[in-house]
Amino acid sequence: MKALWTGAIGFGLVNIPVKLYSGSQESSLDLDMLDKKDHARIHYQRVNEDTGKVIEWKNIVKGFKLNGRYVILSDDDFKKASPEKTKAVHIEAFIDETEIESVYYEVPYFLEPTKGGERAYVLLRDALMKSGKVGVGTFVLRSKEHLCVVKPYKHILLLERIRFAEEIRNPSALKVPKTKAKATEMKMALNLIDQLSSSFDIKQFKDTYTAALKKFIKSKSKRKTKEKEPAMKVTHRKPADLMEQLKASIKKAS
Repeated sequence: MKALWTGAIGFGLVNIPVKLYSGSQESSLDLDMLDKKDHARIHYQRVNEDTGKVIEWKNIVKGFKLNGRYVILSDDDFKKASPEKTKAVHIEAFIDETEIESVYYEVPYFLEPTKGGERAYVLLRDALMKSGKVGVGTFVLRSKEHLCVVKPYKHILLLERIRFAEEIRNPSALKVPKTKAKATEMKMALNLIDQLSSSFDIKQFKDTYTAALKKFIKSKSKRKTKEKEPAMKVTHRKPADLMEQLKASIKKAS
């Protein structure tokens, strides 16, 4: 694995030099965009808005428009803006993880200690395990500040990027009925939930769609004639059918 970021975790006066690695990867298929006419691959180009000419990456800079003109920023400028934030995860508080709602979680990263930080790394990991707490702090990655949680995961420290409060949209505009569920329907629903309840095992959940898509692609590559694919029909049931659906679900689960 290639490190995405090198810096330190800081809590109190303790500094732990670490490297940051991506902790997740996509399971979906890597599909190419093609021209419908001849199936040639489509490439994105960076074009000068005024001249229409294609610009190479080495000639592209970043800029912020201020008072009608652009202020150009180099990679060093981003670091100079706040040197301590670009090189450190600042843990500002230790809290119970249950206080963080799931809507805030984004991306997981693995933390690895670098030379001189091994003892402090193990100390923080084990102290978090024993206390049952997680560290909440901030760091800068790719010229953007992120909020994060640092916690133990197996034998390592895991950094999970979480969203700031202002990044979550207000769901008040959604049209959700204000009526309450009927007592009989609630009883049946709780019965169904009870029957389908089990301990969570992440390994039992697989990306079956990608596997099915791969199978379909192989099958389609061998076909000589175009076949009509079966369409899934969505049916909208009346509210009166809800009890029947619950009863059938319970019967199937039992």
